[in-house]
Amino acid sequence: MPTPPTKPYFSVVSPVYRAEHLLDELVARLHAVLAPLTDSYEIILVDDSSPDGSWGKIQALAAVDARIRGLRLSRNFGQHHAITAGLDAARGEWVVVMDCDLQDRPEEIPALYARTRQGYDVVLASRTSRQDAWLKTSISRGFYALLSYLTGTHQDPRVANFGLYHRRVVAAVGQLRESIRYFPTMVRWVGFRQITVPVQHAPEGRPGTYSFARRLRLATDVILASSDKPLRLMAYLGLLLSGGAFLLGLITLVRYAIGQITVPGYTSLLLAISFFSGLILLALGTVGLYVGKIFESVRQRPLYVVEATT
Repeated sequence: MPTPPTKPYFSVVSPVYRAEHLLDELVARLHAVLAPLTDSYEIILVDDSSPDGSWGKIQALAAVDARIRGLRLSRNFGQHHAITAGLDAARGEWVVVMDCDLQDRPEEIPALYARTRQGYDVVLASRTSRQDAWLKTSISRGFYALLSYLTGTHQDPRVANFGLYHRRVVAAVGQLRESIRYFPTMVRWVGFRQITVPVQHAPEGRPGTYSFARRLRLATDVILASSDKPLRLMAYLGLLLSGGAFLLGLITLVRYAIGQITVPGYTSLLLAISFFSGLILLALGTVGLYVGKIFESVRQRPLYVVEATT
């Protein structure tokens, strides 16, 4: 059994959920890829309280190889919180972040590392041909298009978590302790020299763990955490409707004065009341979402709780 290095050159961080049957292959392929690059590396597997036997598998792998480190979170905090836990534990000069379902191919790591020699601190994997269902890909593109508009920055739907990050980038991301975690936007925010590299995308090796409701909730959280534009859009909409209502009122008064309106319009009155009531509730709901996120932030609870480590 190899002795764990005091300061690994490479750290691989992978959040684990419902991946018991994939971990043997994942670790074997990582060893095959990392061994020619360096003899100093570690593989950090973060079990996000997976309901299957993933933690037992991680313990078994770590028992025979000290380069494998395992963390088990006390409950399911979510993929991006699990990534944060792995980054906090990583010790390498270069850190690889990748999913455990083997859609992120370990064999692409050397290509990512090659670009770091050109002075880049962040090398992101760009999935040239996503091996996902059409509906999942379409929803992803729509979300990134909306996020790009609301944040005013380009968000590439082909880029996710998979990438190679220098230690100073990981340290900078680690300073961002907001409760809403979305790793790709945090990486873009901290800056440094970044580049994307096209990679192959493999078919998913496990059942999908993100339901539509969970994806919608994550998308809402990311938008609220990344931009205040929804509030400004509501203000603009309010001004637009107020101006329209004022013009409509003038027209109505003129028509009444010249005798074109003789019967009160109950239907139009009810429609107007219903429309503006809905608009008011929408505006209050949007503000309420932001207030709720502020409430979560000021509590300053830990981003994750580690139940056990190997």
